[in-house]
Amino acid sequence: MPATARDRLAAEAGPGTIRLGDLTIGYVPDGAVALKPRAWLPGSTAEFWDAHPEYLDASGNLVASIGGLLVERGDRALLIDAGLGPRCWPDDPAEPFGAAHGGGLLDGLAALGRDPATIEAVAVTHLHSDHVGWLWPAAPTCRPPFAEARVLLTEAEWEHRHLSGTGADILDGFADQVQAVTDGEEIFPGVRVRTTYGHTAGHATYEITSGGRRLIAFGDALHSPVQIDHPEWSAAPDHDPVLSADVRRRLVADLAEPGTIGFGIHFADVQFGRVVPGTPGWLPEPR
Repeated sequence: MPATARDRLAAEAGPGTIRLGDLTIGYVPDGAVALKPRAWLPGSTAEFWDAHPEYLDASGNLVASIGGLLVERGDRALLIDAGLGPRCWPDDPAEPFGAAHGGGLLDGLAALGRDPATIEAVAVTHLHSDHVGWLWPAAPTCRPPFAEARVLLTEAEWEHRHLSGTGADILDGFADQVQAVTDGEEIFPGVRVRTTYGHTAGHATYEITSGGRRLIAFGDALHSPVQIDHPEWSAAPDHDPVLSADVRRRLVADLAEPGTIGFGIHFADVQFGRVVPGTPGWLPEPR
């Protein structure tokens, strides 16, 4: 891997845009959270991390970027996931994640020339707080920026929302916008839902196709590029570790298909990349 790409393995992601046929797809950064490698991926070993320090920042943590993926076709726009929102928290030694910060998503959209009010739908991979942060008011007197958008997620995810760990006050803030979607359903031109339960009881990925190419936005089915070679390493918060490992194996095989790009929302600054048969690991798209 070139040195510049290697440096990006432990860096917080900045904005990035690619073209896929008649679609423009842009990563919109919101912030980042630190993940403690042995606690977050309990199946990993100290020996592995000693041998691969390039994945860890100066504090010894994985850098998990947080944000959303903007899909545009002409004047129409879809957002996949809605970041953490304008909030932060400090490190808690008892948790597998460390300090987190959000708040950049709206500025990122503005930099792309996109008014949040023009986004017709927010497709949520799952209901963890770092994926729905901008869907509820930052304060009781504030109107959420996506108040007019449909919020799309699987029926199973909404049915099991009490398992998400996200407070009822947050979920109630956008409950009347929720629209259930089903496996294979096209929710936007070229964008289809794929159910990938395991990380949560109703987790979804989004398959985007245009111009003979495909991009898979796989949410938290994978949290780190190291799981490409180690799909058996489930994350500490995975709802069903066995099922999530099986999902990862199938997903890695799917990512290795010709003409396929992956998007890992938490993959530090290497979020767009490929899996190439016979070549280990994740091959980041060049900047």
